[in-house]
Amino acid sequence: MKLVIIANRIPLTIRGTDPLIFVRSPGGLVSGIDAFIKKANISDWVWIGWVGSRVKKRDLEKIRSTLIQESNCIPIYIPEKLLDKFYNGFSNKTLWPLFHNMPDLATYKQDEWQSYQEVNKLFFRALIDNVEVDKDTYIWIHDYHLMLLPSMVREFYPDAKIGFFLHIPFPPPETFAQLPWKRETLEGLLGADVIGFHTYEYTTNFLRSLSRVLGIEHSMGELVYNSRIIKADTFPMGIDVDKFNVKDDEIEEQVLSIKQVLHYKKIIFSVDRLDYTKGIYNRLLAYEDLLKRREDFRNNVVLILNIVPSREGVEHYQRMKRQIEEKIAEINGYFGSVEWVPILYHYKSLPVNELIAHYRACDVILITPIKDGMNLVAKEFVASRQDLKGVLILSEFAGAAKELGEALIVNPNSIEELSKAIEAALDMPEDEQSFRLKAMQERLRRYDILRWGNDFISSVKEISSKREILKTKELTERLIRKLKDMFNSARKRLILLDYDGTLIPIARRPDMAIPTEEIRYILYNLGSMENTKVVLISGRKKEWLERWFGNLPITLVAEHGCLIKSPGESWEAKCYINQEIREKVKNIMESYVDKLPQAFVEEKDFTLAFHYRNADQEMASLRVAELVDEISSLIANTELNILMGNKVVEIRPASVNKGTIAVSLSQDCDFILAMGDDTTDEDMFKSLPQKSITIKVGTGPSFARYYLPSQRSALDFLSKLSKS
Repeated sequence: MKLVIIANRIPLTIRGTDPLIFVRSPGGLVSGIDAFIKKANISDWVWIGWVGSRVKKRDLEKIRSTLIQESNCIPIYIPEKLLDKFYNGFSNKTLWPLFHNMPDLATYKQDEWQSYQEVNKLFFRALIDNVEVDKDTYIWIHDYHLMLLPSMVREFYPDAKIGFFLHIPFPPPETFAQLPWKRETLEGLLGADVIGFHTYEYTTNFLRSLSRVLGIEHSMGELVYNSRIIKADTFPMGIDVDKFNVKDDEIEEQVLSIKQVLHYKKIIFSVDRLDYTKGIYNRLLAYEDLLKRREDFRNNVVLILNIVPSREGVEHYQRMKRQIEEKIAEINGYFGSVEWVPILYHYKSLPVNELIAHYRACDVILITPIKDGMNLVAKEFVASRQDLKGVLILSEFAGAAKELGEALIVNPNSIEELSKAIEAALDMPEDEQSFRLKAMQERLRRYDILRWGNDFISSVKEISSKREILKTKELTERLIRKLKDMFNSARKRLILLDYDGTLIPIARRPDMAIPTEEIRYILYNLGSMENTKVVLISGRKKEWLERWFGNLPITLVAEHGCLIKSPGESWEAKCYINQEIREKVKNIMESYVDKLPQAFVEEKDFTLAFHYRNADQEMASLRVAELVDEISSLIANTELNILMGNKVVEIRPASVNKGTIAVSLSQDCDFILAMGDDTTDEDMFKSLPQKSITIKVGTGPSFARYYLPSQRSALDFLSKLSKS
């Protein structure tokens, strides 16, 4: 296996160019992927990413050769002006606040969107210019900076194995819909085979957005787009537990030093990157409230507040930093004394060993973001506590809260709740601390960074395999030539064709799906061939079929088999319906039309159809379930049944379907071809003799032997048959 990691940054920061000095970059994404590559023993890998703002273009070639040879990294240079609009602009002024459900902070600028597109193209060029992609290559794209890249790669490498993982939240559809370029963003992501998220909530939000924006439905997270199977799933990112649970004398000395310097006072630890999503200011307010309420904690508790520098050139972040520092000064000035400083403030990045030492030295850790994709710091703290002491206070809005339920879970917007949680943590007995930490540690060991990466890669492999299986069933040119030979040599031929979704794309309303002259011409040619019977077998009303195809030399079947008409003859009914029950079903359907705007009822001679293609799909999923449940009770023990089609619920006589009609027409035929796209056509595919040529139009599970990717390819295939 060859693994290609593509992320915004390479895992190294360049401190100097003469000589070259490389330092490992901080951050959960880098440390997580690094750990996975090592633990999975992946030897053939490469990492593509931006080289950093300190690098000049003239130095890139020297840096590039060193990075490729020594670190498996392919650096990308982004011009400063383009970078500013891409990174500080669209990525962090548009996507970051919007995806963290803070739309009021988001800006929408066309030039920044264009820069985002340009930079995604730079990453694409870096891939195709530097990496040989083959059948054993897995391309793993990471995070919100590169959401257009999957479709770019897919267009160039149609058969590539592509995964995308989002490390931040995916917002609810009503929030995501505020993005002016929502369609383009979703279509960009849909180039991947697997799209991964930290929590079930984010996965669900993504799938709901697909339904609302693109009208794409899913089944258990799997969906079909551009004739490909794609999966959206949840993969909560783990950590390298051993890295933080390590026994190290140097770390223990640092732990002892921290405690001694603070005279063994109770320690509350807080470490975060400077960002408005982290809820840092609220922690200060809660700590202040605690000191006001509990005088016994004064002189006995210290808050170590470590803020990691971030986006220092952005004015909003500078303003936030000043606000935090002013509050720290206010608290220290009001409560502090010569002997005691309530808050020790550091504005720097901590090396890993020093970070672990603080994890182990503290009695309480505060991790209370307003919104966070996962937050690996919470997991690192839990893993580090070999002594099974210490309390984790964790925001309910951090992805990690879904896994670390034994923590004290809080709403970070409630200062009172947060203050009381700190109080409870400081007062918590050691046996309770031990019980909570032990349960969380066991969970982290079961789902660590290796399990996370392996599960994701396995999912990409599984979906790619499904695509390959479908490919073996695809009607290739070689198979089409073989079928033409079989067709030409047959003495009695039967062709069974669905209409909507097979010969013509699904339309918003049934009356809009008018056949083209090309369709009529192909059907005429096929129907005119000697020893060939062409049957258009549809769920349509007989009036539509008569109007469009009544003068062609083909057999028409309406309402999925309830009515049939041979060329030059009258319509013949093949079923019966109780009119009293039919009227009751119609009344129920019409009541749900009022409950579901843009749904409508289509009346036919023997069947009733409830169409909801144009309705809001989230509301439809609820209303249609209620409708089906209500009608099911009514028609129990009758001759009627429910047929679930493509955005339509149909009530029809149970005795007749496309399968029964197809079998009755197939007697003595030595060449049988059936083609359809919908669940209703599966009755045909299942019922026909095994030797039949059954073809599904579009991908997805089917009883058909073969598939064609689109209506266009279906027409091309039939056109070739008609010219035999």
